[in-house]
Amino acid sequence: MARFYGELRGKATTTATREGSEKSGLWAHVRGWDVGVVVFCEVKDGRDVIKVYKTGGSNDPSISQLIAVVEGPAETGGD
Repeated sequence: MARFYGELRGKATTTATREGSEKSGLWAHVRGWDVGVVVFCEVKDGRDVIKVYKTGGSNDPSISQLIAVVEGPAETGGD
């Protein structure tokens, strides 16, 4: 099972999915012409950490502002 899992759907009914590991993480840039967000999923100190950044969309895809950080609980060491 993947550590990270992403889904994306546009106008079509087909959903695109991607998996990310602890090593690779997962990255996505969802955007319009002038505004968008980049989402990074990574593991830090045994926790899942997801960071969301605002971008200037397709016209300026550079990251401009961190807008959210979501952290999961610490790992408990397994079964």
